Amino acid sequence: MADNIRVVLAGCGSISGVWLENVADIRDVEIVGLVDINEAAANERKKTFQLDNAAIGTKLAPMLEETEPSVVFDCTVPETHVDVAVTALEHGCHVLGEKPLADTMENAKKICAAAKDARRIHAVLQNRRYDPNIRALRKYLGSGKMGDLTTLDCDFYIGAHFGGFRDHMKHVLLIDMAIHTFDAARFIADADPVSVYCHEWNPKGSWYDHDASAVAVFEMSNGIVYTYRGSWCSEGLNTTWECDWRAISEKGSITWDGSENFKAQRVAGAGSFFSEWEDVHIKPVKMRGKVGHAGVIEEFLRCVRSPTPKKPLTACSDNIKSLAMVFGAVESAETGKKVKIKI
Repeated sequence: MADNIRVVLAGCGSISGVWLENVADIRDVEIVGLVDINEAAANERKKTFQLDNAAIGTKLAPMLEETEPSVVFDCTVPETHVDVAVTALEHGCHVLGEKPLADTMENAKKICAAAKDARRIHAVLQNRRYDPNIRALRKYLGSGKMGDLTTLDCDFYIGAHFGGFRDHMKHVLLIDMAIHTFDAARFIADADPVSVYCHEWNPKGSWYDHDASAVAVFEMSNGIVYTYRGSWCSEGLNTTWECDWRAISEKGSITWDGSENFKAQRVAGAGSFFSEWEDVHIKPVKMRGKVGHAGVIEEFLRCVRSPTPKKPLTACSDNIKSLAMVFGAVESAETGKKVKIKI
């Protein structure tokens, strides 16, 4: 159909399967090309997902010229995100890419500048923003019923035996995983980073070559302090992938286990020592559309279809602030000093 959104997918590794599964039932999306430096990987995706009409290639630019898509899905490794994004944007395509936005802040800024110059959308697949529980927490905190948010804390403890490249990565927790949590914290608090102090270490018994645990304290806008504690090599009593959270406001607190369980208390009156509290119910949020990965893709495509310019929640111009938290934490861990977040 002439109205189809024509898509080229770049990078046919394992994560691309998740993307293709989530677009399979979107009727007006047509995968017209598959690009990977390993042609066999592209052919495997073509066969598995029955993409009979998709062209196969090992280089992006010739594929864009051949297929004339309006969208590129970037599922490549972080080091190539800048080249893929800039090439796609210069060819007039909108881009939705895997996290992180880029492998360095310099490259992230290049992507943002290219998107602005091309007047096209570039967004990142930060699926936590499309979690109905995170939406419910953000909505209640933003209602002002407990006063202003002052402190946000989270814990991430999972003993992850990946094997492969992650076992040998430097800053494996901060670079590979914390971007999800830092972006969620910005969203929950409706705040941006100002500074960070971070300490990294590799605990005794760790199966990683480099530091796999970290503690970070962020100063955020609006006077909020956000703390992160995490480890990739913590055995037993795992948290959820979404972390354990505590949000402290002027007149109450909320805890959330990253799953379905909220607990909340609000000041109901003055007491002789402790305040009098009342339990609060955090109402679920009904999502407009899909959740998780599918929710990100759905909103991105909705913005692409819109006759007037619209930006998705995870547009690069916003997501770069979450990436800055990652690289700020890395710099602090390496220098042992508090670091101002520069964007």
